[in-house]
Amino acid sequence: MSSVTTNKMTNWRWVMCAMLFFATTVNYMDRQVLSLTWKEFIAPEFHWTDSDYGTITGAFSVFYAIFCLFAGKFVDWMGTKKGYLIAIVVWSLGAVLHAGCGWATMTAFGLENLEQLRAVEAGSALASNVAMLSVYLFLACRMILGLGEAGNFPAAIKVTAEYFPKKDRAFATSIFNSGASVGALAAPATIPLLAKALGWEMAFIIIGLLGFVWAGIWIFVYDKPSESKFVNEAELRYMNQDDENEKAESVEVEEKQLSFAKAFAYKQTWSFAFGKFMTDGVWWFFLFWAPAYFQDQYGYEASSNMGIALIFTLYAIVTILSMFGGYLPKLFVEKKGMNPYQGRMLAMLIFAFFPVLALFAQPMGQYSAWWPAIIIGLVGAGHQAWSANIFSTTGDMFPKSAVATITGIGAMAGGCGSFLINKGSGMLFTYAEGQGSAFQFMGFEGKPAGYMIVFCICAVAYLIGWSVMKLLVPKYKPVVID
Repeated sequence: MSSVTTNKMTNWRWVMCAMLFFATTVNYMDRQVLSLTWKEFIAPEFHWTDSDYGTITGAFSVFYAIFCLFAGKFVDWMGTKKGYLIAIVVWSLGAVLHAGCGWATMTAFGLENLEQLRAVEAGSALASNVAMLSVYLFLACRMILGLGEAGNFPAAIKVTAEYFPKKDRAFATSIFNSGASVGALAAPATIPLLAKALGWEMAFIIIGLLGFVWAGIWIFVYDKPSESKFVNEAELRYMNQDDENEKAESVEVEEKQLSFAKAFAYKQTWSFAFGKFMTDGVWWFFLFWAPAYFQDQYGYEASSNMGIALIFTLYAIVTILSMFGGYLPKLFVEKKGMNPYQGRMLAMLIFAFFPVLALFAQPMGQYSAWWPAIIIGLVGAGHQAWSANIFSTTGDMFPKSAVATITGIGAMAGGCGSFLINKGSGMLFTYAEGQGSAFQFMGFEGKPAGYMIVFCICAVAYLIGWSVMKLLVPKYKPVVID
C-alpha cells in the first residue's frame, strides 16, 4: 500500500506518463537512425538500392509484427516493471549492434578500410555480394531492435491503464505517444550531424545508449499504483474511479489471463487490429522514407542545412498538433456527455480526414519542397492523434489484465501493414526509377510517380480503417473475461 498519506492528491501518474514519453522518444530515435543515415552515408559504402533499403524496413516490420504478437503476452506475464525493463534493454542493445555491420562486412571480404569498401566497382559481383551480406547483417540487428521495441507500446498502454481512469487515458496516451513525434523531431537535428562528424556507426551507439540510461531510472521510479510509495489514497481513488469495487477485486482481475484463441473471438480485437493494420504503415512510411524523399526529389541530403530544416519542420508540426489528439475525446466526454468509446470514435473520424491532404504533397512540391514538408507534417499529426485514440480503445473495451495482450495483437497487425507499404515502396521506387518516363501516374513520371502512388494509398487508409472499425463495433461494448 502507498506510504504517502497526505490529504492532497499526489500526481505521480504524470511522472509515469513522462517516463513513457521519454521511452517512446528513445524508441523512435533508435528506429530512425537508419532512415537518416542510409541514403547519404550507408548506401555508398554497401552499394544499396531503394529495394535493398525496402527489404530492411519491410523485414523490420515483419519482425516487429511477429514479436508484437507475443510482446503483450510477455508484458502481462512478466509484469509491467520487468517487462518494460527487458524490452528497452534489448532494443537498445540491438540499436548499438548496428555499428558493427560495417566492420563485419569488411572483415568478411578481406577489405582493410572504408576506402577499399567504397572503391568496390558498382554493379560488380563483389558489390552485389557486399550489398547482400550487409543487408543480412542489418536485418539481424533490426530483428533484435524489433524484438525489444515490440514491448514498448504494450507496456506503455498497460501503465496508462494502471495509472489513469478511462476519461484521461487518451490524453495521457497522446502525451506519451507524442514521444514518437519528439523522437522523430530530435533525430534529424542530431543524427545526421553525429554521422557526419563521428561516422554513422557512432550515431547508432550514442542514440542506443540513451535506452540504458532510461532503464536505470525505471528500476527506481515504477511500482504498481497500490504499492507505490509516491501514490497516496486520494490519487489511488482517482485512478480507480471507473469501478467502485476495483480495489476489492483487483487481485482476482489481475490473475485472469486472456488466451490468444479467446482474444481473436472478440470483434473488439479485430476492430483494433484492422485499424492498426490500415494506418500504422502510413506513419512508418513517412518515418522511414521522408529523408530519402527530400534527397531524391529535391537534392537535399539529410545532413544539409535544408534537409535538417525540412525534416525538423515536418515533425515540429506533428509534435505540436498531435498533442491535441487526446484532448478532443476528453472534451466530447466531459462537455457532450458521450461515453469514452463514442467520443473517441468521433475524434478518430475527424483525424481520419487529415491524411487526405497527402494527395497534394507531390503536386504542391513542384513549387517548393516546403509544401510537402508541411503537408506530410499535417498528415503525421493526424496519424499521431488517431494513434493515441485507437490505443485507448483497448482500455475502453478490455480489462486491465488483457490490455497488453490486445495491444500486442494490434501492433502485430500494424507491423504487417507496415511491411506491405515499406517493402512495396522500395520495389516500386526501384522499378519506377529504372523505367523513367515510361512509368507514369497522375502526371508524374519515374520515381515521382511512384511516390504519388504511395501518397494516394496513405490518403484513404484511415477512412477505410475507421469504417471497418465502426462496422465491427458500432457501440460501446466492454469485454468480460469469463
